[in-house]
Amino acid sequence: MFYVLGWLLVTSLIALWSLVAWALHAVAEWALSNAAALTGAAASARPLPDWLEPWVSTDLAQWLGSLLAEPGPFVEGLLQAAPALASGLTVAAWVLWGLGSAMLLLLGAGLHLCIARWHRRDLPA
Repeated sequence: MFYVLGWLLVTSLIALWSLVAWALHAVAEWALSNAAALTGAAASARPLPDWLEPWVSTDLAQWLGSLLAEPGPFVEGLLQAAPALASGLTVAAWVLWGLGSAMLLLLGAGLHLCIARWHRRDLPA
């Protein structure tokens, strides 16, 4: 009976792990596929909102603008290359899912051995 409960727990954990891995893969793939659309929004972003401009000196506003503009081309290049990373993401998701499932199966085997030792200890000598 305890063996069945232990393996049922492991099977449930593997099912939950599979669902989480699938959901994270779907979200990450969607984000990478649509990353190129973010480049226009990132380039047109203003450093300060309108309500904050009267409270900040022009020198500080210019410094913040130049600080935010420096990594702009680098970030835009990364966002343009992001859709190409989506195929590698699938391989990485399968590898991580396999490693996680193997760890859960090892957990099940360890639980099985612990139950077996517990039953052997309870047997009369």
